[in-house]
Amino acid sequence: MNLGFYMPTKVIVGKDCVRENSDVFKIGKKALIVTGKNSAKLSGALDDVKYALEKNNIEYVIFDKVMSNPTVECVYDGAETAMEEEVDFVIAIGGGSPMDSAKAIALLAVSDIERKNLFDGNIGNKALPMIHIPTTAGTGSEVTPYAILTNHEKQTKKSIASPCLFPTYALLDAKYTKNLGLATTVNTAIDSLSHSVEGMMSKRANIMADVIAKEAVKIIASTFDDLISGELTEDDREKLLYASMLGGVVISQTKTTAVHAMGYSLTYFKNIDHGRANGLLLGEFTKYIERNDKDRVKEILSCMNLDSAEEFKNILAKILGDKEKFEKEELELYAEIAQNAGGTLNSMFVPSKDEILQIYVESLM
Repeated sequence: MNLGFYMPTKVIVGKDCVRENSDVFKIGKKALIVTGKNSAKLSGALDDVKYALEKNNIEYVIFDKVMSNPTVECVYDGAETAMEEEVDFVIAIGGGSPMDSAKAIALLAVSDIERKNLFDGNIGNKALPMIHIPTTAGTGSEVTPYAILTNHEKQTKKSIASPCLFPTYALLDAKYTKNLGLATTVNTAIDSLSHSVEGMMSKRANIMADVIAKEAVKIIASTFDDLISGELTEDDREKLLYASMLGGVVISQTKTTAVHAMGYSLTYFKNIDHGRANGLLLGEFTKYIERNDKDRVKEILSCMNLDSAEEFKNILAKILGDKEKFEKEELELYAEIAQNAGGTLNSMFVPSKDEILQIYVESLM
């Protein structure tokens, strides 16, 4: 057996873990807090972080210009702030957008990388240390070496990756997710589910990642009924946040597949939430894998007590509700974009352009 597994982020889970583990913030003397306009404040996470920093006499500056699906321009702006303020570590508070932005900012604050070269795969291995505090339960970015950014030049979302983008610490407190709306809760939960399911359908799947992925899928499946009814309990919130972190660990080893590659166009062109975009495609892509490897898909489905990929697709449809409308011409463009994307090529069976188009059509029309 050949196996490599690297996940250096120290994860701390529990109620009030930010306040009760304030010593972890001693990794630097001045922090840049990266967040959006509202979520960090509304969740209570920002107040807890301020408490921890002030308790340790650590200075901080807040960069709250992160938007949903952050752009290259946004992170270069943040890096400029980091350099001007001479910060020596970065704190991310929020969902995937602030966490991914924080990684890019931590990289660019100490690396001279031109915008045209950001996605060329040669970003080096140097970044400011980071502490990540998720306020949604979906991306798992707090434990991955990836940052996903909107690249207008390519009309899609693109990733940067390096071991230096692993945060030093991840602090998970489900109380920060308790006031999330149902749509956000559902979309992030399905994003998390997609990570673990895709991890098992990746060329890079391995025994350790499989164990973690199966546990995450089981946990998320136990919340399906509540996601459909909209009646989420505190226990559900804790489960979903934990499973989201597990899913991040999975894709930190396996990367994602064609589901993510195809979903990016739905987000870029139609402004469909990232997790929802994945969910709209995941069932049909699982059917595609099932046609090529029934045993592998049976392994995945058994974690949800399901018998077929069609049944999985139907469950996802119940959770996600009515689909958006698409024209065939749109889907043809999306297939063109997705066919040579890294995620597509990382799938355990790589779909052709025609097969990608068929997955789009069966999923969305």
